[in-house]
Amino acid sequence: MHDALDSSFPADQAYGLRQMFAHNRVRFVPVVANPHVAFGGVMLERLCTAFGEQGAHVLVIDAGERSPAPQEMAALELSECIETLSPQVSYLAARGLPVRYVDAQGSTASFLQAAADAAPQADVVIVHATESDLCRLFVRSEARPLLLADDRPSSVTHAYAAMKLLNQRAGLVVFDLLLCVTPSSPRAERIAMQLATCADDFLGAVLRDWLQIDPASDAREAPTSALRRWARDVLLQTPGGYLPAVGLYGTQASQQQALN
Repeated sequence: MHDALDSSFPADQAYGLRQMFAHNRVRFVPVVANPHVAFGGVMLERLCTAFGEQGAHVLVIDAGERSPAPQEMAALELSECIETLSPQVSYLAARGLPVRYVDAQGSTASFLQAAADAAPQADVVIVHATESDLCRLFVRSEARPLLLADDRPSSVTHAYAAMKLLNQRAGLVVFDLLLCVTPSSPRAERIAMQLATCADDFLGAVLRDWLQIDPASDAREAPTSALRRWARDVLLQTPGGYLPAVGLYGTQASQQQALN
């Protein structure tokens, strides 16, 4: 039996996850798949462009409900299943793949390490998955999930439900929001403020920042100043960790002052 005072004994269930990524240079970005968002692919492309502009190589793990199934080789050699989409973007079709790495505690965090090992060139790993998968991947970690939504009620409802599940099952308390809306949308700011209020009032959670992208934008276009700032923020994080929150209203107010 371990001595209760033995400092080598894990203090909580997230101990192993923190240790796994303590010396890992990779930044993991959980992105909550939303089946009610019509332009989810565009949103992922814009994220990749923003990181690529900063010189980072991105691995996209696509494990949403509508994502492609993994290749049969994934069970034997994950690196053989990673596609090169561009010099700065790699892609892994992974629907249903994380659960194959589940351990006795219900965590699938070892999948993240396996994916990072299979793509050693990656500086950022975007994990696009359902909220249930993200709960098992990032339980009680310091992850800051990125919620996806547009200005339709069904997508906003799903984003809130996902935030609630990640908060209650995985213990995650800080979130960001990416809205896919036209620049002239009158509802974008109101949606963000409603989600921020609900997170605070009902979950004790924080919507740290929100961004918007135009669904008609081209992946090759330069990212907006706000998206560029957000990507820099992620890259400045300690690998496996996250910078302190500065508050929703403060970050939105500073968007116009972001560096170009």
